[in-house]
Amino acid sequence: MSSAAVESHRLLVENRTPGHGMNGALFGREDIFETDMNIFFNQHWILVGVTADIPEAGDVSTIDIGKSSIILVRDDDEQIQAFRNVCRHRGARLKPAGKSTVGMLVCPYHQWTYDLDGSLKHAAHMGKDFNAACRSLIPVHSKVVGTHVFVCLGEQPPQDIDHLEQTLTPRLAPYDLTHTKIAHESEIIENGNWKLVIENNRECYHCSATHPELTASFLPEDFGFCADGLSEESLLALDEYEQRNAAAKKSWEDDGFVCDAVEHLDVDAVTQFRTQRLVIAGNGESQTLDTRVACTKLFGDLTRRDLGDVHLWTHNSWTHVMSDHAVISYIIPLAPNKTLVRTKWLVNADAREGVDYEVDKLIEVWKATNLQDADLVAITHSGTQDPGYSPGPFSAFTESYVDQFSRWYAARLAAHGV
Repeated sequence: MSSAAVESHRLLVENRTPGHGMNGALFGREDIFETDMNIFFNQHWILVGVTADIPEAGDVSTIDIGKSSIILVRDDDEQIQAFRNVCRHRGARLKPAGKSTVGMLVCPYHQWTYDLDGSLKHAAHMGKDFNAACRSLIPVHSKVVGTHVFVCLGEQPPQDIDHLEQTLTPRLAPYDLTHTKIAHESEIIENGNWKLVIENNRECYHCSATHPELTASFLPEDFGFCADGLSEESLLALDEYEQRNAAAKKSWEDDGFVCDAVEHLDVDAVTQFRTQRLVIAGNGESQTLDTRVACTKLFGDLTRRDLGDVHLWTHNSWTHVMSDHAVISYIIPLAPNKTLVRTKWLVNADAREGVDYEVDKLIEVWKATNLQDADLVAITHSGTQDPGYSPGPFSAFTESYVDQFSRWYAARLAAHGV
């Protein structure tokens, strides 16, 4: 990025009217997209998968992230390793994107062969003076939290990933998410910039009008509401909502489940995240249309079905963990106007399809919600690229987290000299 382009990027960010959306150029320009990839998807921790992607020794998951590609592999000691998907000979990709199972990692070009720990085991015709120990695969910083596999492609990964780990570990421990399997997974390419995908996920202002399946179980009030002008009946409903939340929180805490909100979102955060245990509407069990569990084989040794929704945001992912299943989504930007959204539905590894759960019921809410969100992101991206677009004000009641994301985005750019 040229110095003029950097200065232009900086001014676009700095000139955002406080409490308003971002300038459309920040969503559409190729040079800004490349800077975003370098900073937010190379220098920060990002979610790239779950432990169930590679459940057995020799299982491999390969993920492309811009110009980079990484290999996640479970080694012979059952540990998850992460490497650059680059042969140490002449740079060939070892594996295409996707999943596979291997005994060793073999370069398809000249058959240089690597053990699952990344060490080079065989390289023909290199002579007796060749030092294989200097040609191991290039490691990538990785961290497993619960079932979430985070990586950082930068040389100096942000240290506050430890705060995320310390916060999430006790919340997720009762679910034993490492003993899970993927019941279903999906990929959607949304026609919008990655920041718009995240902004859409950070508010539920739009939920009641666009997500009938989600709002059967999800309470939009959890992320803000404005009481101005509400009827007496609506105000009474809000009072009941608050009483229900308080009763649920006390019940969970009495049983030893952590449920308070932890926010690491402001401008001084590097590894941005938010987590909280949220009440589920209706029957209170799971994010399904009837709000009852979709899988009767609960996670871990759980016996309570009504444990709410342990949610997690990061700057490239969102997670919902319930007693019976988890929904974990993460994004990888493909272009200024294209974003890949991957979603995985997890159940207990011992659950039996057709006996303990039916896939259709398991995925009905978030399958619909993801498609609805893709449409919303597409029309928003298109509108922001219109010459007549002028960023409007956020709702201080329901879009405060969108404004917070905008401020964090600006702070992280500034920290990297933009």
